[in-house]
Amino acid sequence: MTAADIADTPGPGLGTLLIEDIDSVLARDPAARGRFEVLTTYPGVHAVIWHRLANVLWRHRLPYVARLIQFMTRMLTQIDIHPAARIGRRLFIDHGTGVVIGETAVLGDDCTLYHGVTLGGTSWRKGKRHPTLGNGVVIGAGAKVLGPIEVGNGVRIGANSVVVTPVPANRTVVGIPGRVVRSEGGRSPDGFDLDHHLVPDPVGKALACLLDRVELLESRVGQAGLGEADDSACEGGCSCGSLLKQPGAHVVGVHVGSARRGR
Repeated sequence: MTAADIADTPGPGLGTLLIEDIDSVLARDPAARGRFEVLTTYPGVHAVIWHRLANVLWRHRLPYVARLIQFMTRMLTQIDIHPAARIGRRLFIDHGTGVVIGETAVLGDDCTLYHGVTLGGTSWRKGKRHPTLGNGVVIGAGAKVLGPIEVGNGVRIGANSVVVTPVPANRTVVGIPGRVVRSEGGRSPDGFDLDHHLVPDPVGKALACLLDRVELLESRVGQAGLGEADDSACEGGCSCGSLLKQPGAHVVGVHVGSARRGR
């Protein structure tokens, strides 16, 4: 899906697009109870409707009026969509607060964006500088997709991820920077699955590495005949060493002794 695809392909009228946008909410939000409720109470729908009008004005060389509509829409919905952005059919912006879609962004059909999503640029240069999303892309809350990259059809991006490199179709991406944690297949029968449980934990990995290192050093000290470290030496009288030795124990804290002890 490219900007040319959307611009050059004859599409339905605004009325048809409006009905499709409303019905997409009913299909993807179990809290939605009817078309009238969606039309009157969903800021994401309002933002998309006004953007479609602003985009028509932008393409007819009325940029000031288009930007004025963008400004008023942002004031009312807290959703900022540049009027030049190319948006496909049935876009659903859920909750919506804080969503930003840049000038040269392109979105395919049936995309879903949650609150706090940014489709942003990484350069001040003119020209293509925002992402291109394929069809059926889902982006979780707070995620950032930055730069003139392509995100393939059916991609899922987990909450708070930062994606700065292209993503092939039908992948799930999580983390900072975003990395693929799931390839094609294996989707939940109840809908999309953003695999948030697979978000990398750099702090946990660092702690695990430190604990492995401590265990290695303690084993070397024991082999040298210097005895085993005193587990009760931690501040506060804790027994972190004995806790860590229990089968199935998990790390619940890190205790660092005062450097002044040896002085």
